[in-house]
Amino acid sequence: MNRPLTVAAILLSMFLSAMEATVVSTAMPTVIAELHGIELYGWVGAIYMLATTVTIPLWGKLADVAGRRPAMLAGIALFLVGSMASGLSRSMTTLVLMRAVQGLGAGSLQTVSLTIIGDLFTVQERAKIQGVFGAVWGVAGMIGPLVGGLIVTHASWRWVFYLNLPFGLLSAALLVMFYREAQTRRPGALSRVDWAGAALLSTAIVSLLLGVGGRAWQLTIPLALALGVAFVLVERRAVDPLLPLGLLMRPVIRASAALGALMGAVMMGTLMYVPLYVQAVERGTPTAAGSSIASMLVGWPIASAVSGRLIARLGYRPLVLAGTTAIAVGATALSIFLGSGAVALTAVSFVLGVGMGLANTSLLIAVQESVTRAERGVATATAMFSRTIGGALSVGALGGLLGAQLSGKVPPSVLDALVSHGHGASTSAHDAAYEAVIGAAMRPMFYVVTALGVVSFAAGIAFPRVRPPEQASSDPAAPGAADEPPDALDHGV
Repeated sequence: MNRPLTVAAILLSMFLSAMEATVVSTAMPTVIAELHGIELYGWVGAIYMLATTVTIPLWGKLADVAGRRPAMLAGIALFLVGSMASGLSRSMTTLVLMRAVQGLGAGSLQTVSLTIIGDLFTVQERAKIQGVFGAVWGVAGMIGPLVGGLIVTHASWRWVFYLNLPFGLLSAALLVMFYREAQTRRPGALSRVDWAGAALLSTAIVSLLLGVGGRAWQLTIPLALALGVAFVLVERRAVDPLLPLGLLMRPVIRASAALGALMGAVMMGTLMYVPLYVQAVERGTPTAAGSSIASMLVGWPIASAVSGRLIARLGYRPLVLAGTTAIAVGATALSIFLGSGAVALTAVSFVLGVGMGLANTSLLIAVQESVTRAERGVATATAMFSRTIGGALSVGALGGLLGAQLSGKVPPSVLDALVSHGHGASTSAHDAAYEAVIGAAMRPMFYVVTALGVVSFAAGIAFPRVRPPEQASSDPAAPGAADEPPDALDHGV
């Protein structure tokens, strides 16, 4: 096996899936101008995260029982089919459906990528390499809005999706040629995958997202709760559960899941709605909207690399605390300085990026080192699941809040025009009045983001004290050390 080229393939797939979650944020106003249907604005982003979220536990389980490479290649195939179909869409409804197909594949790309990294590198190596991978994920997520703005300014918005094809095919080719995994398949295990649990969890999350988005919440919220209870009962009896409930009883995994959800909510709420504010209220271009949050791509990788190098010396908790402190400060500043100009938004975005970079790397390694290799796929999926469900719920709920605030105040046709590419040339008093209404309607959304940032700081304080991985790996009693097969990290490279 060629480890460098395998890592290159994983970097490509991770970059694509992470960037696709956010690249549409600054392209969407142009999409609306062509396809119309602003009532589906939030769903183009939310459906992608929804599909990713509901399949993450399933992909993690498939990676454990069927093999990392088959699960990864299947995810790439789905992702590329969804990308091509999204670019060919002729209506907002079709675009939403094809984004769901993309999300189904992205669940594999995000989860199985990090699981493979957990297999390829020793604990000491992983503490450094996860910083690099965390930086890639962060850069991809943050650069997405900027790339989207540049594409719609100089080409068609459809290229936001078409550009995935060559890079995705290259990633798949590298995996086929150069990745050889240790034996992970268990005879007959695939037939014992908890499909009933997967169906219940998926339906529960869909109902929950519909409810928090304001869609028949009197029905969907109770349905989500009932399905959640049914899922727990099924998991307790399943021979090979999709999400072993015992994992969530471990303090590190439980705390990491809570923090991941909160940070995902802050991040996606900022990424999806700050560009909309810049374009709809401040008359900014798509490029300006992307630039408003692009400084995160500077703060995230720097902090992630620093975090990866300091874990062995400081442990997880100090870095988690530093990260959540920065997130709380940045989220609070967002509400205070929104509308104060590009410089203020750039500074706020940088601080948020630093917080995400410091905390995310530490949380992921803490989770992976709390389990054995046989559980690593599911444990990684749990960490990713919490972050994406937090982001999806945030986007859906904030979209519902915005819709309620604007209901009856701004005609859909006017809103389409205000957020479409090139509207900044308009200076009429009529448009200015509507822009003021939209600005007032969006402010409560950012107050919610601020509150989530403060709660994440409180959750960071409660994160358990765990020894650095260098100490834990040398202690045979440490979780994930004594149980690790002797050759689990030796793949002949």
